[in-house]
Amino acid sequence: MPLIRSHWTRPFRKYGARWSLGLLLTALALAQVSGAVRIDAIERMDTFFADLRMRLVKPVLDPRIVIVDIDEKSIAEIGHFPWNRKVVARLVSQLTGHYGVAAAGFDIVFSEADNTSGYDVLDSLASHEMKDVGGFRARVEAMKQQLDYDGLLAAALEDQPVVLGYNVAQDQRKGELPAPFFKVDDLNGRELPAVTYSGYLGNLERLQSAAATGGIFTALPDPDGILRHTPLLMRIGDGYYPTLSLATAAVALQARAIVPRWDTNVADMSARERANGALDTLLMFVGQQKMGMPIQVGENLTNLIEFRGTGGPAGGAFPYVSAADVLAGRVKKEALADRIVLIGTTAPGLLDLRATPVNSAYPGVEVHANMIKSILDHSFKVRPDYADGIEGLQVVLAGGVLALALAVLSPLPSILLAAALAAAVFGFNYWSYTGMDWVLKMAMTLVLIAAVFVLNVAWGYFFEVRRNRGLVSRFGEYVAPELVAQMAENPEQYNMDGESRELTVMFVDVRGFTTISEGLTPKQLREYINLYLTAMSEDIRSAHQGTLDKYIGDAVMAFWGAPVAFSDHASRGVATSLLMQASAQRLNQDFLARGWPELKIGIGLNSGLMHVGDMGSNIRRAYTVMGDAVNLGSRLEGITKVYGVGIAVGEATRAAAPEFTYRELDLVRVKGKNEPVAIFEPLALARDTDQATLDEVARWHAALAAVRAQRWDEADAMLAELRALAPQRGLYQLYVGRIAHYRAHPPGDQWDGVTTFETK
Repeated sequence: MPLIRSHWTRPFRKYGARWSLGLLLTALALAQVSGAVRIDAIERMDTFFADLRMRLVKPVLDPRIVIVDIDEKSIAEIGHFPWNRKVVARLVSQLTGHYGVAAAGFDIVFSEADNTSGYDVLDSLASHEMKDVGGFRARVEAMKQQLDYDGLLAAALEDQPVVLGYNVAQDQRKGELPAPFFKVDDLNGRELPAVTYSGYLGNLERLQSAAATGGIFTALPDPDGILRHTPLLMRIGDGYYPTLSLATAAVALQARAIVPRWDTNVADMSARERANGALDTLLMFVGQQKMGMPIQVGENLTNLIEFRGTGGPAGGAFPYVSAADVLAGRVKKEALADRIVLIGTTAPGLLDLRATPVNSAYPGVEVHANMIKSILDHSFKVRPDYADGIEGLQVVLAGGVLALALAVLSPLPSILLAAALAAAVFGFNYWSYTGMDWVLKMAMTLVLIAAVFVLNVAWGYFFEVRRNRGLVSRFGEYVAPELVAQMAENPEQYNMDGESRELTVMFVDVRGFTTISEGLTPKQLREYINLYLTAMSEDIRSAHQGTLDKYIGDAVMAFWGAPVAFSDHASRGVATSLLMQASAQRLNQDFLARGWPELKIGIGLNSGLMHVGDMGSNIRRAYTVMGDAVNLGSRLEGITKVYGVGIAVGEATRAAAPEFTYRELDLVRVKGKNEPVAIFEPLALARDTDQATLDEVARWHAALAAVRAQRWDEADAMLAELRALAPQRGLYQLYVGRIAHYRAHPPGDQWDGVTTFETK
């Protein structure tokens, strides 16, 4: 008997501790899923997975809903936006009369009167300065109707299936509200919680009265700034008003009414149900349907937006047509006839872009298109009542199997089992989303799988990390991760002791940063500098494996060739500087779209012998470079402003990276150095440089030679041709001014052509 007991208890003695820990982790995960505990990190992971799941669904083009886009083409043809109401009236007439759309929803509010026709000026003249001119008053009165642009738009809206958009607001009431779908008194004592606002920014009364109805287009992003949910109805005062998507769908389907439907009678509801409303669906009564078309709603009448595609004309979910083409009648009738159209804009400068799970710059008008599609398809992504039970079962199965199995399996089968379970959880979640329209959480189950796996098989990995931890902690902040991995393979070859090497150093600085900081709030300035430093750091570390030395306010210092030696360190530095200027231009477009100050950077690059290593004091040390070559790199960054260029490199860098095309800028003697040095502006890889650029550079070098030979007239003529060719290039204007100075103050026969800088 003791032998039998020993046989059965041996596995528990051997694996019992790991089984217990695995099951304990499973119990903790079950507590999170049930709501007994709440871990914010898990909630954020679920949000991430939900966003990822939505991005994985491939879009299918839906021709029923068309976006009439006020795009850059439309602005170029019609003029800057907002357009006058006469143009909008023509657009409405084209859509409703010529094309016969089922409904048109405007993702635009018309809250101010349109006085662009000039009628007010004419009326004032007729009443004052020209009141005695015969016939002038009568002529002005005759023109009133055709110059009343708001009246033209109101006439175009009359008896047409057009929905005007408007905003909600707190403590502000402007314009006119449409009729609500229903009021508090219509609920027969039931509570119906909704997103509530006390005010609104509506359309002009004459326009809203002429339109079929109106819809709210206010976006309500989540706390992280991402738009994931939208109400179908909002409460303003004692009325429940539709959003633009619901209102437009109702007009297109010719709905007689939309009312709430509860699953239970108010008398049978619990106190909690009465407080929460226990609302199951809205009912849209279409045509003669007595039962109505059900529209599912979530908490506070808010639904998850099912984003399809990446948004925009190339997003793949909805067809786009240019508003200019609609106005000109260039769109085929069958493309718009009986379609639901939404009028909005994707032009970057008009700022109707939203951060969404599928795109950080998603057209706001397409948010409404996605909701309309869900309404038409009777398909909303919902979290079922039994979701917690499904998620709890996932946790118990995954945690139990892994806790028992991984303790006895070798590493490879353990990895395969954990991977298979994670894939199964993800696959089931994705199938539930796409096949059943269920929104389920899976982060806790995946975290549990990872935690149990690490508990059982990661000891060897931790040992390897411990062996290389010193090296990684030393260099992880400076160099690209792939270089740290390379160094970790042979840690004995690398150290932080001081040594002298041929390296390339870079200094980067923001132009006019003081002015920029004065024009932004502290929060905006933080985001501005963080976006800039992140982009520059990624270009340095990831693209060409540079070593990020330090941030000096808005400035960045980096170098190439240490701790990992590169024979092509100069080429990597030049290529990175060109990449950073391109990144700065892309960032600048985003900044300008936000209304932020313009971003311009100057880059100085120099190669030579430098001291590199761990330097500093007993209080603080850093892995950095020092030496004359480093100082020259810093000076070159400073004098880019003088020559009106984004990049300036030293002669040694140019010689070490001959595969690029360069424009020589000058011979300079910087502060602190007696020997002059030639400086150059890198333009592009030689193989990528077009002939026009090569010709311009050759003509410039000829002009520079004429300046150094003191042939002022010849140089002036060449510079005049170059300025006509590239009037924006400040370098040419600089030398025109220098020639004028040299004419008045001849440098003499002994002049060596060197420009001396007395300041840093």
